[in-house]
Amino acid sequence: GYRVAVISRFAEATHKLAEEITADGGEAAAFPVTTYTHAEINSAFNAIKNHWKDSDIRVGVFNAAADGVRKGFLGVTEEDLKKSLDTNVVAAFAFARESILAFKDLSLLDGQKKGTLIFTGATASIRGNKTTSVFASTKHATRALSQSLAKEFGPQDIHVAHAIIDGGILTNRSKDRRNDPEWEKDSAKRLDPDSIAKSYLYLAGQDRSAWTWELDLRPAHEHW
Repeated sequence: GYRVAVISRFAEATHKLAEEITADGGEAAAFPVTTYTHAEINSAFNAIKNHWKDSDIRVGVFNAAADGVRKGFLGVTEEDLKKSLDTNVVAAFAFARESILAFKDLSLLDGQKKGTLIFTGATASIRGNKTTSVFASTKHATRALSQSLAKEFGPQDIHVAHAIIDGGILTNRSKDRRNDPEWEKDSAKRLDPDSIAKSYLYLAGQDRSAWTWELDLRPAHEHW
């Protein structure tokens, strides 16, 4: 199994997730940051390496995403754009850089790859809409980054993938926001985090003869 390092700007949630993983029999540690700058992400990766000196970093999953600003274009503020750029672009670059630097000098794992870097995308990664000019623009950028890195580092035995998550995910936050018990119970209408995780493990375990760059995941009854 994998040891799990959790990086996030939300310290309380970061520690809580690490504790939940540990309580379920896994091994995890929290590495909270205050911003997603290159310097802070670099510090977080150094802290991870110091925490588990006997382990290599083999998988990186970039899950961070700024909340989607839903406004008409003329209502978008400079702050709206900056917030989305900082998370979906600047942070993605910083996380990718540290992950690839951690992978590049490793030997092949089971003769297949040095490491796997996965970016979590959204419907907005491939499609804009009337009120998603900010979110769609920056999620398109994350996707383009992942494709560029996949092409550059695939020949160096580093696997880069992009996963489009098309639909609502069953989390405590989504439960509170929706307040819809029927939605929670109907697995054909929402994504289960454990099922998403299985797909990510599948990507990490792919042999070098057949690597996926992009996959999309959605509930069976999602309108698309």
